[in-house]
Amino acid sequence: QDGDLKFSLESVKKLKELMDGNRHINPRMMVPMASYSPCREKHLPEEFWPVCKREDAAMVFRRLSLAADDDLCEICANAACAGCF
Repeated sequence: QDGDLKFSLESVKKLKELMDGNRHINPRMMVPMASYSPCREKHLPEEFWPVCKREDAAMVFRRLSLAADDDLCEICANAACAGCF
């Protein structure tokens, strides 16, 4: 979730894979992350397409990618789970 936007955990994981995959390019040829947009990726999950139309898309994708970095188990990362902590 990012603000009022909600996405499936699987889609967020796919987004993270796409964004992390962009980092493993030759550093001399690498585009700064600020100018990278997952919207150009052909494997971007369809539920993110509306985000690509937003002015703050880059920040939304960055926050979602960072959220996927959490070391929580998938059960505790699920909003429907209660009492994990």
